[in-house]
Amino acid sequence: MAFSLRQLHYFVAVAENGSVSSAAQTLSISQSTVTEALRELEADLGFRLLDRHARGADLTLKGHHFLRHARKILADVADARRALAGAESAALTGRLALGVTPLVAGYVYSDLIARYRRAFPGVAVEAVEDAADYLEHLLVGGELDVAVMVLPPGRRASALQVETMEVSPYRVWLPLGHPAAEGERVSMRELAGEPHVLLTIDEIAEASEIVWRRLGLRPPVAFRTRSVEAVRSLVATGAGVALLPDLTYRPWSLEGDKIEARTLIEEVPAIEVATVWRRGSPLSPAATGFLSVAATRQAGRGR
Repeated sequence: MAFSLRQLHYFVAVAENGSVSSAAQTLSISQSTVTEALRELEADLGFRLLDRHARGADLTLKGHHFLRHARKILADVADARRALAGAESAALTGRLALGVTPLVAGYVYSDLIARYRRAFPGVAVEAVEDAADYLEHLLVGGELDVAVMVLPPGRRASALQVETMEVSPYRVWLPLGHPAAEGERVSMRELAGEPHVLLTIDEIAEASEIVWRRLGLRPPVAFRTRSVEAVRSLVATGAGVALLPDLTYRPWSLEGDKIEARTLIEEVPAIEVATVWRRGSPLSPAATGFLSVAATRQAGRGR
């Protein structure tokens, strides 16, 4: 029996919510319905997608790889429906000047631009990656039509219009078997003596430093890097712990080592991924189309 779109939809919901119960609540269906759909999907594929435990469910290594394919299938179906509902989008031509911040480039851009190109194949996209401050400068100067940024808490330039795409809370990354991973929540005080790995793009490292200052801590810093994959590998091999937004979390390093993620007891403002454009400036049809695609991205991912 071939798997269904419904099964993929339920699987993505469980993967993104972290448990069958949370996914069922999000989908407004019973837990038994989700559980049965997952059982049938795993039976059809011939391998386990999830490891169930008392706290919820974690993706297996194969489940992690299959999640990417499931999201793409659902996105392709959503794009096909949009294309059939509005064939005029294919006739749109022109140019879109787009900016993205580094974290967006790694975790949002490829999916977003693939959706846009399928919806508006006649538009030429010219994209640039840079820090939020510089992209804001380009937007105000009219050199960019729109940007997709990770916005640190409180960042709101009066000259720019902002529309939130998604909000991503922070969690602590720990190597498999770390004592702090035994509970569902961990305090930064428990990790004060641990080496920390800091991600220095999109002001992510500042979240750790803010918590340290608030608690009067000075943990050792093992490494500062602009690479999320470097953070993932270092944490997985026990070289340190890290505080990163959920947007970047994947349970496996490139080497196949497992990474645990736990909620931080101390409050850390979540990051915001948003589309940004110059306030009061008329948007081109190409830019308007991009904002429309960005607004529907979460639905296409299966949420």
